[in-house]
Amino acid sequence: MFTGIVEELGAFAATEPAPESAAFGSRLTFHAELVTQGTRVGDSIAVNGCCLTVVAVGPGWWAADAVSETLGRTSLGSLRPGDPVNFERAVSVGSRLGGHLVQGHVDAVGRVDRTGPDLRVGAPHSVRRYLVEKGSVTVDGVSLTVVAVTEGGFGVAVIPHTLAVTTLGRKSVGDPVNLEADVIAKYAERLLQGGTESPYTELGSIERS
Repeated sequence: MFTGIVEELGAFAATEPAPESAAFGSRLTFHAELVTQGTRVGDSIAVNGCCLTVVAVGPGWWAADAVSETLGRTSLGSLRPGDPVNFERAVSVGSRLGGHLVQGHVDAVGRVDRTGPDLRVGAPHSVRRYLVEKGSVTVDGVSLTVVAVTEGGFGVAVIPHTLAVTTLGRKSVGDPVNLEADVIAKYAERLLQGGTESPYTELGSIERS
């Protein structure tokens, strides 16, 4: 679980076939300083909003294996050596929740329609259906507040600090961005579908009798 508050702006280093099997996917290596501190193999780090598991780590770098599904459904498969990337380590119990609850499970890849503080992003209906004005959305791992939902996407206001310390200040029109809608909206929709009763209803009736 993450919060959408980027800890470090690092860089993509290289990709190669995963050691176990080429069919498994690829091993991605990243340049980083801050997020490698205290990080061990098995820990989780979000890269542009996509949760990856650390499989190797050293001074100034770390690596993760990404399956073909991840590469195909996120923007990670299009990264080139030297591209900037957002890093966030998994939130720890007792730390501040500065953004919102972020799973690191990318829902879709959107496109930048307008850059700058008045950021506009083209997004599919599968993401837009969960967006509301003043609600939360994650763009490349950055927790942002929705200011408008349009027919083909949405708009967010990005403060200068965020533009300076994340990939959002380096985007061009047409660039891909990873999108994750607020998980609370997804659960609410699921619970409302079909009027399914809670599996605890019968147990609750027994306890009250």
